Amino acid sequence: MYIHERKNWTDFSWDNEKILPTLASVRHLQGRLLGQMERLGFDLTEKATLESLILDVVDTSKIEGEFLNPELVRFSIARKLGIESIEFQIIPRNIDGIVDILLDATQNWDKPLAQERLLGWHNSLFQSGYSGYAKIDVARYRSAGMKVVSGTFGREKVHFEAPAPERLSYEMNVFLDWLNNQNHLDLVLKSFISHFWFVIIHPFDDGNGRLARAIMDMLLARSDGSKIRFYSMSNQIFKEHKYYNSIIEKTQKGTSDITEYLEWFLGCFERALLSSEKNLEIILDKSRFWDNHKFISINERQRLIINYLYDNYDRGIGFLRTAVYAKQAKCSTDTALRDLQDLVTKGLLKVEDSGKRTNYLISSPANIRIPKISTEMEAIL
Repeated sequence: MYIHERKNWTDFSWDNEKILPTLASVRHLQGRLLGQMERLGFDLTEKATLESLILDVVDTSKIEGEFLNPELVRFSIARKLGIESIEFQIIPRNIDGIVDILLDATQNWDKPLAQERLLGWHNSLFQSGYSGYAKIDVARYRSAGMKVVSGTFGREKVHFEAPAPERLSYEMNVFLDWLNNQNHLDLVLKSFISHFWFVIIHPFDDGNGRLARAIMDMLLARSDGSKIRFYSMSNQIFKEHKYYNSIIEKTQKGTSDITEYLEWFLGCFERALLSSEKNLEIILDKSRFWDNHKFISINERQRLIINYLYDNYDRGIGFLRTAVYAKQAKCSTDTALRDLQDLVTKGLLKVEDSGKRTNYLISSPANIRIPKISTEMEAIL
């Protein structure tokens, strides 16, 4: 039996003794990190917010198996927020669409989520009317049944079957009324419950996961009481996506006691906040790096690679070798070597001689040692 098949299935309950200590911890971390952000000054706060939003957009899509170009995501967010002066760049509709949703959710967190707004979000995700090659219902609730299935043909595994389409209008009215009018619950808890509730209803043909995380982000921003973004829940979920999928599947087949679900999400949020402290250090270093070198002329390949090193530090990518640069920048090894040597001459990179090979590292303003590239990651690249 799925949870939505139970009577009064949305009467969720949980064990306060198990979740309140972690809730208190994340609330303390939120306040401390927001205070650090507010002391940075306007320009650095904007840039840190930009980096966090990029992570949110890129990683909420990665969770669904869609890999967006981070540089195009940057262009889209920066242009819409007016954060950076950028040249005109054509942005694909799928990138602009998810950016519009995340910006509306996190920058307009104090506005209610009316049905019209939610349907607008769905339209932003699927402006062509298609999901891949399949035509879907866009900006309206699905008109057919919905199963979440994995596996190959003949070996399919049904993970979940959503409520029938004739229930959707009622279920969504109850959900949106609770979301907009229930005000006594802690907003962090409310954000995670809203995510689960929306995923269970699964009101659309596609995009339910991304919209559930957008609703969660909206309520987390409301819990911060600020448009400043200093962490990315989607980034942490992507790192732990196997556990994320597992806890949702387990809970949707259980009772209305969602203690274990809330424990996992609170733990995930705590890890996201702790990770953001390191992210903030890197964001500040990256900002100072580009400020220090803003009058130095470099080509787009070189800019892409330096941003790549900064943006992927948490994957163990701290220095590059010529062959890896060539593969990442899609150029010849001769061109890669010239680019790298040019960056060293101009002071943007420095050389670390490992004996057999030459390693190129960012000349960090704060002398941050970004973890070096692992053998496993180098093989992937």
